[in-house]
Amino acid sequence: MKNVAIIGAGESGLGAALLAKQMGYGVFVSDLGQIKEERKARLVESGVEFEEGKHSEERILDSDLIVKSPGIPFTTPLMKKAVDKGLAVIDELELAHHVSNGKIIAITGTNGKTTTTLLIYHLLKSAGLNVGLAGNVGHSWSGQLLQGDKDWWVIETSSFQIDGMQTFHPHIAILTNVTPDHLDRYEGQVEKYMKSKFRLFINQKANDFALFYKEDMISKSGIKEAKIRAKKHFISLNAENNPSAFLQGDELVAKVNQEEIRIPTKALPIAGKHNVINALFAITAAKTAGLSQAQIEAGLQSFENAPHRLEKVAEIEGVSYINDSKGTNVEATAYALESYNQGVIWIAGGVDKGNDYTPLVPLVSARVKALICLGKDNVKLQKAFAGIIDEIRETQNIKEAITWSRQMAQKGDVVLLSPACASFDLFKNYEDRGDQFRAGVLDLKMKISA
Repeated sequence: MKNVAIIGAGESGLGAALLAKQMGYGVFVSDLGQIKEERKARLVESGVEFEEGKHSEERILDSDLIVKSPGIPFTTPLMKKAVDKGLAVIDELELAHHVSNGKIIAITGTNGKTTTTLLIYHLLKSAGLNVGLAGNVGHSWSGQLLQGDKDWWVIETSSFQIDGMQTFHPHIAILTNVTPDHLDRYEGQVEKYMKSKFRLFINQKANDFALFYKEDMISKSGIKEAKIRAKKHFISLNAENNPSAFLQGDELVAKVNQEEIRIPTKALPIAGKHNVINALFAITAAKTAGLSQAQIEAGLQSFENAPHRLEKVAEIEGVSYINDSKGTNVEATAYALESYNQGVIWIAGGVDKGNDYTPLVPLVSARVKALICLGKDNVKLQKAFAGIIDEIRETQNIKEAITWSRQMAQKGDVVLLSPACASFDLFKNYEDRGDQFRAGVLDLKMKISA
């Protein structure tokens, strides 16, 4: 019997452990932290050995295969030793790929991948296809395969997950864009981050499809370097760029398999220029998967986006409060600011990931009335916009940020939480930050209306 070591007992680690057990492996799970009680119960029930609070290095390195959590870099001493020993070190998605026979639509990119993933999944599901949702959103692919396979899998893939892939083969692969992000993981080099993203396409064949955003300069550079065998489709906001899908007036146009479909922009359930791009990707993928225009239009009508993405929480005294906590980098925040023409009270800050705020200056100059820095270290953010924004305040309390926003805003303005930074200085994650913002805004609304 071959032995597999699962490093990390989170959602993906648990799924990988149970699937590996079903595949006939001897399984050992190791987590440096504490494993959640319900996950421990599942492991015990399945007869899987585990440890917590440490890594038994000798036992792990004696395995035939290592499946690691995507959050663990290959640069850690343990992973380096495993690679140096010649052990295969893979991601949970790679393990699941060996079990599933379903066609894969895989989506990656710095921004827009979750919305694009959810929209594609919704379009296929509402059209009656036997489809599953996995990867960086929803439940682990491995865990779902324990209950059975699907004809199609729509999988959101982060660069960290892609780094652990070897044979993973999407029929349709989508790169929404590449902007500087997670550079701490890639030695501060955008090129290394880009190359990670482009590994998604290396196992595709001539009868597969690769979708890109034509205006994204880093993607363009990567396409020139990569040997992409799949049929390339380009998405653009400009019809003159001769793309496969584009915005033309008030219509989204997609040309796939010698067919053209046109969807009015008013049919889109999501706002903002960036969501037009996401919708063009989703429509093109859905059409490539065989959906008709009628099926796509029907699916669009019933779609609801995930929270924390330009989520309108409430309107209070004529002021809109928007939760864009998922805006964890400069590009995402630029999209958010572009979506509003009125005055903006901007709440930003957190853990800076090597941000260059220069691209935001024109948008901030035109739209932002005040900046509230929400984070432990706001020096870089304040320095970037000093002299551009009239009023800049800082706080480590999200309720105080909401109170100040109400004082600063006038009727018709927007209070926008779009941090351009990670959340880990004050919050568990971006969801926690968004949830606290939503709760604070709704509490304010209740007090005012009482």
